[in-house]
Amino acid sequence: MKSHIDIISAGEILIDCIGAEIASLPHTREFQRFLGGSPTNVAVNASRLGLNVALVATIGQDAFGVFAGRKLETTSLDTTYLRRTTDQPTSVIFVSRSVTTPDFIPYREADRHILPEQLPDELLRNASIFHTTCFALSAQPAQQTLLDAAHKASRWGVQTSLDLNYAARIWPDREEAHRVVAGYMESKPLLKISDDDALRFFGVALDDDALFAYFHAHGASTICLTKGKDGVVVSDKEQGLLRRPAETVEAVIDATGAGDAFWTGFLFARLKERSLDDCIGAAQRLAAMKLQHIGKIPDHPDLASLL
Repeated sequence: MKSHIDIISAGEILIDCIGAEIASLPHTREFQRFLGGSPTNVAVNASRLGLNVALVATIGQDAFGVFAGRKLETTSLDTTYLRRTTDQPTSVIFVSRSVTTPDFIPYREADRHILPEQLPDELLRNASIFHTTCFALSAQPAQQTLLDAAHKASRWGVQTSLDLNYAARIWPDREEAHRVVAGYMESKPLLKISDDDALRFFGVALDDDALFAYFHAHGASTICLTKGKDGVVVSDKEQGLLRRPAETVEAVIDATGAGDAFWTGFLFARLKERSLDDCIGAAQRLAAMKLQHIGKIPDHPDLASLL
Protein backbone atom coordinates (compact mmCIF):
# COMPACT_ATOMS: atom_id res chain seq x y z
CA MET A 1 0.00 0.00 0.00
CA LYS A 2 1.21 3.53 -0.80
CA SER A 3 1.91 5.67 2.26
CA HIS A 4 -0.95 7.99 1.38
CA ILE A 5 -4.05 7.36 -0.72
CA ASP A 6 -5.90 10.31 -2.26
CA ILE A 7 -9.08 8.34 -2.93
CA ILE A 8 -10.37 4.94 -1.84
CA SER A 9 -13.00 4.06 -4.43
CA ALA A 10 -15.04 1.12 -3.14
CA GLY A 11 -17.86 -0.72 -4.86
CA GLU A 12 -18.77 -2.41 -8.08
CA ILE A 13 -16.52 -3.64 -10.83
CA LEU A 14 -18.73 -4.47 -13.81
CA ILE A 15 -18.22 -5.57 -17.35
CA ASP A 16 -20.05 -2.87 -19.32
CA CYS A 17 -21.47 -4.20 -22.57
CA ILE A 18 -22.38 -0.91 -24.29
CA GLY A 19 -24.45 -0.73 -27.45
CA ALA A 20 -22.40 -0.12 -30.59
CA GLU A 21 -25.08 2.21 -31.96
CA ILE A 22 -27.40 4.79 -30.43
CA ALA A 23 -30.54 2.72 -29.86
CA SER A 24 -32.74 1.33 -27.10
CA LEU A 25 -31.69 -2.02 -25.67
CA PRO A 26 -34.36 -4.06 -27.51
CA HIS A 27 -33.09 -2.60 -30.79
CA THR A 28 -29.36 -2.83 -30.11
CA ARG A 29 -27.73 -5.39 -32.40
CA GLU A 30 -24.11 -5.30 -31.22
CA PHE A 31 -22.31 -4.48 -28.00
CA GLN A 32 -18.77 -3.40 -27.17
CA ARG A 33 -17.15 -4.63 -23.96
CA PHE A 34 -15.57 -2.21 -21.48
CA LEU A 35 -14.35 -2.26 -17.90
CA GLY A 36 -17.06 -0.47 -15.91
CA GLY A 37 -18.84 0.16 -12.65
CA SER A 38 -19.12 3.67 -11.25
CA PRO A 39 -16.45 3.35 -8.49
CA THR A 40 -14.15 1.64 -10.98
CA ASN A 41 -14.64 4.46 -13.48
CA VAL A 42 -13.90 7.06 -10.80
CA ALA A 43 -10.81 5.13 -9.71
CA VAL A 44 -9.44 4.74 -13.23
CA ASN A 45 -10.24 8.35 -14.12
CA ALA A 46 -8.59 9.66 -10.96
CA SER A 47 -5.47 7.58 -11.50
CA ARG A 48 -5.24 9.00 -15.03
CA LEU A 49 -5.26 12.46 -13.46
CA GLY A 50 -2.20 11.48 -11.41
CA LEU A 51 -3.90 10.77 -8.08
CA ASN A 52 -3.00 7.84 -5.80
CA VAL A 53 -6.12 5.67 -5.81
CA ALA A 54 -7.01 2.35 -4.17
CA LEU A 55 -9.80 0.34 -5.75
CA VAL A 56 -11.75 -1.93 -3.40
CA ALA A 57 -13.98 -4.41 -5.22
CA THR A 58 -14.67 -8.08 -5.94
CA ILE A 59 -14.61 -9.97 -9.24
CA GLY A 60 -14.97 -13.60 -10.20
CA GLN A 61 -12.21 -15.97 -11.25
CA ASP A 62 -13.70 -16.32 -14.70
CA ALA A 63 -13.07 -15.02 -18.21
CA PHE A 64 -14.62 -11.63 -17.45
CA GLY A 65 -12.58 -11.43 -14.24
CA VAL A 66 -9.44 -12.05 -16.30
CA PHE A 67 -10.52 -9.29 -18.69
CA ALA A 68 -11.08 -6.87 -15.79
CA GLY A 69 -7.77 -7.77 -14.19
CA ARG A 70 -5.86 -7.20 -17.42
CA LYS A 71 -7.49 -3.81 -17.90
CA LEU A 72 -6.61 -2.78 -14.35
CA GLU A 73 -3.01 -3.86 -14.88
CA THR A 74 -2.67 -1.08 -17.45
CA THR A 75 -3.47 1.55 -14.80
CA SER A 76 -1.51 2.88 -11.84
CA LEU A 77 -4.26 1.88 -9.40
CA ASP A 78 -3.49 0.17 -6.10
CA THR A 79 -5.39 -3.11 -6.52
CA THR A 80 -4.15 -4.68 -3.29
CA TYR A 81 -7.74 -4.81 -2.02
CA LEU A 82 -9.28 -6.29 -5.15
CA ARG A 83 -10.70 -9.72 -4.26
CA ARG A 84 -11.10 -12.58 -6.71
CA THR A 85 -13.67 -15.22 -5.79
CA THR A 86 -14.53 -18.64 -7.17
CA ASP A 87 -17.98 -18.53 -5.60
CA GLN A 88 -19.60 -15.94 -7.90
CA PRO A 89 -19.03 -14.87 -11.50
CA THR A 90 -17.99 -11.34 -12.41
CA SER A 91 -20.97 -9.00 -12.63
CA VAL A 92 -22.08 -7.87 -16.10
CA ILE A 93 -24.33 -5.03 -17.21
CA PHE A 94 -25.79 -4.34 -20.65
CA VAL A 95 -26.13 -0.63 -21.39
CA SER A 96 -27.80 1.21 -24.24
CA ARG A 97 -25.66 3.75 -26.06
CA SER A 98 -27.41 7.05 -25.56
CA VAL A 99 -26.96 10.81 -25.63
CA THR A 100 -29.11 11.06 -22.47
CA THR A 101 -29.48 8.76 -19.46
CA PRO A 102 -28.77 5.22 -20.74
CA ASP A 103 -31.00 2.23 -20.06
CA PHE A 104 -29.41 -0.91 -18.60
CA ILE A 105 -29.95 -4.54 -17.60
CA PRO A 106 -27.72 -5.75 -14.72
CA TYR A 107 -26.56 -9.29 -13.97
CA ARG A 108 -25.08 -8.92 -10.48
CA GLU A 109 -22.97 -11.51 -8.74
CA ALA A 110 -19.43 -10.96 -7.41
CA ASP A 111 -19.66 -7.17 -7.05
CA ARG A 112 -21.94 -7.54 -4.00
CA HIS A 113 -19.37 -9.52 -2.04
CA ILE A 114 -17.06 -6.87 -0.57
CA LEU A 115 -15.83 -8.09 2.81
CA PRO A 116 -14.51 -6.18 5.87
CA GLU A 117 -10.95 -7.45 5.39
CA GLN A 118 -10.84 -5.56 2.08
CA LEU A 119 -11.06 -2.26 3.99
CA PRO A 120 -8.54 -2.54 6.82
CA ASP A 121 -8.04 0.30 9.29
CA GLU A 122 -4.58 1.07 7.93
CA LEU A 123 -6.00 1.78 4.49
CA LEU A 124 -8.80 3.98 5.81
CA ARG A 125 -6.52 6.00 8.07
CA ASN A 126 -4.17 6.79 5.17
CA ALA A 127 -6.82 8.18 2.79
CA SER A 128 -8.10 11.67 2.04
CA ILE A 129 -11.43 10.62 0.49
CA PHE A 130 -13.54 7.46 0.85
CA HIS A 131 -15.96 7.13 -2.07
CA THR A 132 -18.73 4.69 -2.93
CA THR A 133 -22.11 4.51 -4.67
CA CYS A 134 -25.76 3.76 -4.01
CA PHE A 135 -25.37 0.80 -6.38
CA ALA A 136 -22.69 -0.69 -4.12
CA LEU A 137 -24.74 -0.03 -0.97
CA SER A 138 -27.77 -1.85 -2.36
CA ALA A 139 -26.83 -5.43 -1.39
CA GLN A 140 -25.20 -7.37 1.42
CA PRO A 141 -22.50 -8.04 2.48
CA ALA A 142 -21.05 -5.01 0.65
CA GLN A 143 -23.67 -2.75 2.22
CA GLN A 144 -22.58 -3.29 5.83
CA THR A 145 -18.90 -3.36 4.92
CA LEU A 146 -19.13 0.03 3.22
CA LEU A 147 -21.29 1.61 5.93
CA ASP A 148 -18.87 0.53 8.65
CA ALA A 149 -15.88 1.75 6.64
CA ALA A 150 -17.47 5.15 5.98
CA HIS A 151 -18.22 5.69 9.67
CA LYS A 152 -14.68 4.69 10.66
CA ALA A 153 -13.18 6.91 7.99
CA SER A 154 -15.26 9.88 9.08
CA ARG A 155 -14.18 9.47 12.71
CA TRP A 156 -10.56 9.54 11.54
CA GLY A 157 -11.02 12.77 9.60
CA VAL A 158 -11.37 11.23 6.13
CA GLN A 159 -13.84 12.99 3.81
CA THR A 160 -16.52 10.58 2.62
CA SER A 161 -18.26 10.75 -0.75
CA LEU A 162 -21.37 9.18 -2.26
CA ASP A 163 -22.74 8.98 -5.80
CA LEU A 164 -26.44 8.48 -5.19
CA ASN A 165 -27.00 6.56 -8.46
CA TYR A 166 -30.20 4.94 -7.20
CA ALA A 167 -32.26 2.72 -9.52
CA ALA A 168 -35.25 0.60 -8.51
CA ARG A 169 -34.00 -2.12 -10.86
CA ILE A 170 -30.96 -2.45 -8.60
CA TRP A 171 -32.66 -1.67 -5.28
CA PRO A 172 -36.44 -2.28 -5.42
CA ASP A 173 -36.99 -1.64 -1.69
CA ARG A 174 -36.97 2.16 -1.69
CA GLU A 175 -37.67 2.40 2.06
CA GLU A 176 -34.59 0.31 2.79
CA ALA A 177 -32.58 2.47 0.41
CA HIS A 178 -33.65 5.58 2.31
CA ARG A 179 -32.61 4.03 5.64
CA VAL A 180 -29.22 2.89 4.36
CA VAL A 181 -28.46 6.17 2.61
CA ALA A 182 -29.45 8.06 5.77
CA GLY A 183 -26.98 5.89 7.66
CA TYR A 184 -24.24 6.76 5.19
CA MET A 185 -25.13 10.46 5.48
CA GLU A 186 -24.06 10.35 9.13
CA SER A 187 -20.48 10.41 7.82
CA LYS A 188 -21.17 13.92 6.37
CA PRO A 189 -20.32 13.07 2.77
CA LEU A 190 -19.89 15.03 -0.40
CA LEU A 191 -22.99 13.97 -2.34
CA LYS A 192 -23.41 13.72 -6.10
CA ILE A 193 -26.96 13.26 -7.40
CA SER A 194 -28.68 13.93 -10.72
CA ASP A 195 -32.25 15.00 -11.41
CA ASP A 196 -32.92 11.48 -12.71
CA ASP A 197 -31.40 9.91 -9.58
CA ALA A 198 -33.53 12.10 -7.35
CA LEU A 199 -36.75 11.23 -9.15
CA ARG A 200 -35.98 7.51 -8.85
CA PHE A 201 -34.90 7.80 -5.20
CA PHE A 202 -37.94 9.73 -3.97
CA GLY A 203 -40.52 8.44 -6.45
CA VAL A 204 -41.81 12.01 -6.90
CA ALA A 205 -40.28 15.20 -8.25
CA LEU A 206 -38.87 17.45 -5.51
CA ASP A 207 -37.83 21.04 -6.08
CA ASP A 208 -34.16 21.79 -5.51
CA ASP A 209 -34.69 23.47 -2.14
CA ALA A 210 -36.58 20.48 -0.73
CA LEU A 211 -33.93 18.07 -2.02
CA PHE A 212 -31.09 20.08 -0.50
CA ALA A 213 -32.95 20.44 2.81
CA TYR A 214 -33.52 16.67 2.99
CA PHE A 215 -29.91 15.65 2.43
CA HIS A 216 -28.39 18.43 4.55
CA ALA A 217 -30.71 17.43 7.40
CA HIS A 218 -29.37 13.89 7.14
CA GLY A 219 -25.75 15.08 7.26
CA ALA A 220 -24.49 15.78 3.72
CA SER A 221 -21.97 18.62 3.77
CA THR A 222 -21.95 19.48 0.06
CA ILE A 223 -24.62 18.41 -2.43
CA CYS A 224 -23.93 18.56 -6.14
CA LEU A 225 -27.12 18.30 -8.22
CA THR A 226 -26.53 17.78 -11.93
CA LYS A 227 -29.35 18.87 -14.22
CA GLY A 228 -28.27 17.92 -17.73
CA LYS A 229 -28.72 20.79 -20.17
CA ASP A 230 -29.71 23.02 -17.23
CA GLY A 231 -26.26 22.81 -15.68
CA VAL A 232 -25.34 22.20 -12.06
CA VAL A 233 -26.57 23.50 -8.71
CA VAL A 234 -24.44 22.99 -5.61
CA SER A 235 -25.58 23.51 -2.04
CA ASP A 236 -22.85 23.75 0.57
CA LYS A 237 -23.61 24.06 4.29
CA GLU A 238 -21.04 26.84 4.68
CA GLN A 239 -21.02 28.55 1.28
CA GLY A 240 -24.70 28.33 0.33
CA LEU A 241 -25.91 27.90 -3.25
CA LEU A 242 -23.82 28.05 -6.41
CA ARG A 243 -25.16 27.60 -9.94
CA ARG A 244 -23.33 27.00 -13.20
CA PRO A 245 -24.76 26.59 -16.71
CA ALA A 246 -24.02 23.46 -18.69
CA GLU A 247 -20.81 23.20 -20.70
CA THR A 248 -21.23 23.38 -24.47
CA VAL A 249 -20.45 20.03 -26.11
CA GLU A 250 -20.36 20.06 -29.90
CA ALA A 251 -21.07 16.36 -30.44
CA VAL A 252 -22.17 13.87 -27.78
CA ILE A 253 -20.70 10.48 -28.68
CA ASP A 254 -21.61 8.50 -25.55
CA ALA A 255 -23.13 9.54 -22.21
CA THR A 256 -22.18 6.34 -20.34
CA GLY A 257 -19.75 7.22 -17.55
CA ALA A 258 -20.15 10.99 -17.94
CA GLY A 259 -21.45 11.30 -14.38
CA ASP A 260 -18.42 9.38 -13.10
CA ALA A 261 -16.11 11.68 -15.05
CA PHE A 262 -17.94 14.68 -13.59
CA TRP A 263 -17.46 13.45 -10.03
CA THR A 264 -13.82 12.55 -10.64
CA GLY A 265 -13.17 16.10 -11.77
CA PHE A 266 -14.92 17.46 -8.70
CA LEU A 267 -12.94 15.28 -6.28
CA PHE A 268 -9.69 16.03 -8.14
CA ALA A 269 -10.14 19.79 -7.73
CA ARG A 270 -11.26 19.31 -4.13
CA LEU A 271 -8.04 17.44 -3.34
CA LYS A 272 -6.13 20.31 -4.96
CA GLU A 273 -7.87 22.62 -2.46
CA ARG A 274 -9.55 24.67 -5.15
CA SER A 275 -12.67 26.79 -4.65
CA LEU A 276 -16.12 25.28 -4.91
CA ASP A 277 -16.62 27.07 -8.22
CA ASP A 278 -13.35 25.63 -9.53
CA CYS A 279 -14.43 22.15 -8.41
CA ILE A 280 -17.63 22.41 -10.43
CA GLY A 281 -15.74 23.77 -13.43
CA ALA A 282 -13.26 20.88 -13.34
CA ALA A 283 -16.15 18.44 -13.02
CA GLN A 284 -17.96 19.86 -16.02
CA ARG A 285 -14.86 19.97 -18.20
CA LEU A 286 -13.92 16.35 -17.49
CA ALA A 287 -17.52 15.25 -18.14
CA ALA A 288 -17.45 17.14 -21.46
CA MET A 289 -14.29 15.24 -22.42
CA LYS A 290 -16.01 11.93 -21.61
CA LEU A 291 -19.14 12.80 -23.60
CA GLN A 292 -16.98 12.99 -26.71
CA HIS A 293 -15.39 9.54 -26.25
CA ILE A 294 -16.68 5.97 -26.04
CA GLY A 295 -15.43 4.13 -22.95
CA LYS A 296 -12.74 5.88 -20.90
CA ILE A 297 -11.70 9.52 -20.82
CA PRO A 298 -8.86 10.55 -23.18
CA ASP A 299 -5.43 9.03 -22.58
CA HIS A 300 -3.70 12.28 -21.64
CA PRO A 301 -6.22 14.70 -20.14
CA ASP A 302 -5.09 18.32 -19.98
CA LEU A 303 -4.84 18.90 -16.23
CA ALA A 304 -4.20 22.61 -16.61
CA SER A 305 -7.45 23.05 -18.51
CA LEU A 306 -9.38 21.23 -15.79
CA LEU A 307 -8.26 23.75 -13.18
